[in-house]
Amino acid sequence: MKIWDLPTRLYHWLQAALFTLLVISGFSGNGPHELFGIGLACLVVWRITWGIAGSDTSRFKQFICSPNTVIRYLQGEHSHHGVGHNPAGGWMVTMMLSLLIAQCFIGMSLAGFFDPILNDDSILYDIDLLVSLHIWLAYALVTSVVCHVAAIVIYKMKGKPLVKAMVTGKHASLIDSAGIIFRSNIRAVILLGIVGGAMRVLLNL
Repeated sequence: MKIWDLPTRLYHWLQAALFTLLVISGFSGNGPHELFGIGLACLVVWRITWGIAGSDTSRFKQFICSPNTVIRYLQGEHSHHGVGHNPAGGWMVTMMLSLLIAQCFIGMSLAGFFDPILNDDSILYDIDLLVSLHIWLAYALVTSVVCHVAAIVIYKMKGKPLVKAMVTGKHASLIDSAGIIFRSNIRAVILLGIVGGAMRVLLNL
């Protein structure tokens, strides 16, 4: 049964690739780190728009549950019979997106893209603080990715091939995906174009 649309799958793998390049270029000091960061920022904003106007399984309202539901799920007191992200997975996605948004904003601030707003006279602009936050957020993101991969391995051992589903968009073990509304790929392309255009204007690229 199909559960993931093409835009969501493309986002997932492009994000993984760009994040890897950012980690390598950031910690080694080599490579177009700034360019990779702009690309990831654009991608993240696109994912947010798709989380609002995209397919059912890609929308935030479908997979963001209350903390109590997540705790009950982790304790085995709440079963997930729907499609898409389970309660814990939904919060993992939300946390990683939040960290990426913060990291992109800080990185672009350090690169000088927000100088008209965050300059030497702004109480929000402290170069040493921003650098420290950028480094610590990098470690936090790497840790979250390790946890994400570990969860995938655990689910694989339980007979749930999450990686395959994110490649093909289908999950053979699901028996009821009727009623899922998949939005047009054209809509995703239009949203990406709007986001890319807005980023170019904002950053004066």
